Formats: sequence, C-alpha cells, structure tokens
Amino acid sequence: MPYSHEIIVPNYDIPFKMFLFEGKDGGYIREKHWHRSIEIFALFEGGLEFFVEEDRHPLVPGEFMLVNSNEIHSVFSPKPNRTVVLQIPLSTFEKYYTDEKFIYFSHTSRIYDEEVMRLIQDMFHRYNEKQCGYELKVQSQFFMLLYILVTKYRETNVNVELIRKHRKLDRLSLITSYMKENYQKDISLESLAETFGYSPTYLSRMFRKYAKTNYKTCLDDIRLEHAVKDLTESQAPIGEIAYSNGFPNTKAFSKIFKKRYGMLPSTYRRTLN
Repeated sequence: MPYSHEIIVPNYDIPFKMFLFEGKDGGYIREKHWHRSIEIFALFEGGLEFFVEEDRHPLVPGEFMLVNSNEIHSVFSPKPNRTVVLQIPLSTFEKYYTDEKFIYFSHTSRIYDEEVMRLIQDMFHRYNEKQCGYELKVQSQFFMLLYILVTKYRETNVNVELIRKHRKLDRLSLITSYMKENYQKDISLESLAETFGYSPTYLSRMFRKYAKTNYKTCLDDIRLEHAVKDLTESQAPIGEIAYSNGFPNTKAFSKIFKKRYGMLPSTYRRTLN
C-alpha cells in the first residue's frame, strides 16, 4: 500500500486545525500517510488503534496519540468513538527547532497527559459554543498546550537517520503539494524532477524508498480523488471529467479507475442513484 501525503489547512478563526475525528462512527480506516503538521488525537470515548511507522498503539479513553511531522501513520477505528483531533502547523515550533532545523516530540513520559486532555476537551467545548471572545480563550489554552509540548515532550537528542528520513519526506511533501496544485496539467517525471532540481532517476528512487510508491501512482491517486468527487457531485460526461482532472482520455481514466475501485466510472455513477 503506497503512503499518501496529506495537506493540512487550519480553521479560519484559529491558527491550527481542530475537529471531531471523521472516523467517529466506526468502521473506518485511514491508510498510511504523512504530513508536515504535528497531530494530536485525543480519545474521550470508545477506542482507536494507531500504527506509527511499524509500531502499534491502541488507545483507550483518556489517552492521546502524538504524531510528529513527516511520521508515517495510519488509524483504525472499528467502533464508534469521540476523538478530538488537533493539527498544528510545523512552523508554530520554529523557535524550538534543533540545530538541524528539526523538532521531535516523544511520548514516553505521560506525566502531563491528564493536563493535555483537559486542555483539549475545554478548547473543543469553547470552540463549538462560540461565545463572545471564544477565539481568545481557545488561543490562550492553545499556547499553554504548546508550552507543555516544547517543555515536557520535546526531545533535543535525535538520531541522524530519523533526521535524514524527515528531510526526505519533507521534500516529498513539497513535491506532492506541487502535484496536488497542478494535477490537471501534464506532469511527467522528467518535468517534475527538473522543477525540483533532481534527476528523474533520483526522484523516482525517493518516491519508492520513502513513500513506498512511484510518482505516476501518486499522481493518479490525486487525480482520482478529484474525479470521484466530480462523478459524485456533478452530471458532467465521464470524458469531460477525465480530461478536466488530467487524464489523457476516457480509456486511461476508466482503466485506472477500475483497477482502484473494481468497476468502471459509469458503473460507479449508477450505484449512486
């Protein structure tokens, strides 16, 4: 299974993203992915199962999962749960980077976990109520959370291999972000490599080693995501959807779609009715 890169956009009224986990109803799997933001999953009811890199981390109510920037992870939510998710832009911690311009949080110590959970619960409650001055209160609590993270959970001694992997995924994040912005265009491996100053061979090797996929599969996945949305939300002809999302023709789109979803785009559209 290839790993995917996720782009995080903060809420419009606060400098981070906070929301109720989309797998709250159970029967949910989020496959392996990574992003530049720091992510916290705070579980209040039910259960969750995390995989960070290759390590399994089951969560019970009252616990949270701390995911570092560019850390490959997946989430399994078999049953209903109540989980608040915070996604914090990496740049928030810029003043606390190590000399290698890197920051890493360890969760080996759990002394301050209860305080973190209380903060997140109250932040989420106040944010949803949206009473006068809620942004100020939520942000004041957010800064307290940041203080705890950088003083109680930050690791200052990290190994060289971890830093190297982080940098490669950080670079791939920029590349896949570019692909997500330009997926409608004709993006070849050669043109992508030239844009970012790599040889095609080296860039191809980066995708295989660190994202466990190749550039073409990654690009097809991005295009498919948009195409499925168009199939679901519009009545546009399939050929038009294929072309507008970067596929060269209907045949190529249908072949990739069937390989991923087990049916043709036309069949998929009929299942929606």
